[in-house]
Amino acid sequence: MNNVAFSHGRRLLALQVVVLIAVVLLPAGPRAARGAERPNIVVILADDLGYGDVQCNNPDRGKIATVQIDRLAASGMRFTDAHSSSGVCSPSRYALLTGRYHWRTRLQRGIVGLWERPLIAPDRLTIAGMLKKEGYQTACIGKWHLGWDWPIESEKLPLFKGVKDRDERATEAQQAAWKETFSKELGGGPTTRGFESYFGTDVPNWPPYCFIENTRTLGIPTEFLPSRLFVANQASMQGPALADWTLEPILPALQDRAVKFIAAASREKRPFFLYMPLTSPHTPLAVNEKWRGSSGLNDYADFVLETDAVVGAVVDAIDAAGQRDNTLIVFTSDNGCAPYIGAAELEKRGHFPSGPLRGYKSDAWEGGHRVPFIVRWPGVAPAGEVCHQLVHHTDVMATIAEALSLSLPPTAGEDSFSLVPLLRGSDVPVRNSAVSHSSQGLAAIRQGDWKLICGKGSGGWGKGKDDQLAQLYNLRDDIGESRNLYSERPEIVASLMSLMADTVNNGRSTPGPVQPNDVNVNWRQFLEK
Repeated sequence: MNNVAFSHGRRLLALQVVVLIAVVLLPAGPRAARGAERPNIVVILADDLGYGDVQCNNPDRGKIATVQIDRLAASGMRFTDAHSSSGVCSPSRYALLTGRYHWRTRLQRGIVGLWERPLIAPDRLTIAGMLKKEGYQTACIGKWHLGWDWPIESEKLPLFKGVKDRDERATEAQQAAWKETFSKELGGGPTTRGFESYFGTDVPNWPPYCFIENTRTLGIPTEFLPSRLFVANQASMQGPALADWTLEPILPALQDRAVKFIAAASREKRPFFLYMPLTSPHTPLAVNEKWRGSSGLNDYADFVLETDAVVGAVVDAIDAAGQRDNTLIVFTSDNGCAPYIGAAELEKRGHFPSGPLRGYKSDAWEGGHRVPFIVRWPGVAPAGEVCHQLVHHTDVMATIAEALSLSLPPTAGEDSFSLVPLLRGSDVPVRNSAVSHSSQGLAAIRQGDWKLICGKGSGGWGKGKDDQLAQLYNLRDDIGESRNLYSERPEIVASLMSLMADTVNNGRSTPGPVQPNDVNVNWRQFLEK
């Protein structure tokens, strides 16, 4: 062999060795299984959709044909033991976007109020912020309800209030104050928390009654909303509105924006992240004509069907854009169904929005925070599979991080566990425990089959309580939480109390260095009453 041939052969052998080493060292996780292309991420968050409102969750006691959501479940993995951080919306939105329990913040009960400041701290890493750093296109389309830096002077706040049960015209002073405020940029919103773009109504049943795009209202409100839009579970709080503003066009507008975003983003070289917090089927029950009477039950059930159609349209847009095989979709709800939408009537007609669960929106009982949860991830999550392991909204952040082979810093995702092992077929628990609150801040902690509610009653709007200090249920044997075992199993109570204390005091439930909570968390407050 001559020297040239020998040198060429040696270089070829060296190249083959390098290639072999590179193949061996490729990560074995989902990213490797899907090739070098990073998945798009779409998170659809329904508002007040009960666990039992989804037909595939509740085949025996559900009467609403959620064809599109069921289709999504059939093409992905459905979780039967998934939970929100709270029985009401703002805290659950915080937890989903940050991977951190909401009660580590100032929001110890209730929701972010009208004209209130942002709940997510400016330096808090969100899913959107994490993905933006990775070069993703990030968009939020829908209901924000996590606060803004509203440019309203405190002494002028009375000018933004109105009376909803009578028609009144805005005064010149009110119109001047509204023009001054809504001509300015709005700070502290989605585009300051990791999203490149935002379109939505903030809270559809609260003012301002207009769309917001990025940091500006689309138009300047000049009138109060007519009183006729405050009856029959429509709007709930009076305030500045655009002239001729109506409620029915809101949901179709969100669908239209989402479909257009997906189509446009799919043409770009960068992957995209769409967070779509729907305004439905929460009030206002502004059902469009096509869907009125479609359920044969009531307006809420009709609105569930309209919501189902929107979910189908978004999924179809992903598929039509050629992104089906490279898009991870998460569908869930922020909390349980609200009882005031005619839940008692629905139950009489054979539809149980909470399925076999006790309670509704706001409650520490399961109906308040056990929610629909579906993940479609072709090539990773087997189609049509059902997972019964305990999971939580906070887990979305760590799941996405592992999907991209990212490591979360110690100060982010403190309560987030990756669901990737479950999505890949494992049936081993990924989290040891989970905490969910009622609207009043009553804590409920899960570990295995056991659930401890740290006080009496629902902690929300649900009725019923016994004389025992707290509530202990075995959900494997008693999914309807009908037998309180608090006095019978003191050792379980003591163990869960200790676990709850550690979860609070460590500032995290994931492994890692202790982190501070934003405020002092008095989780024992209902035990002291």
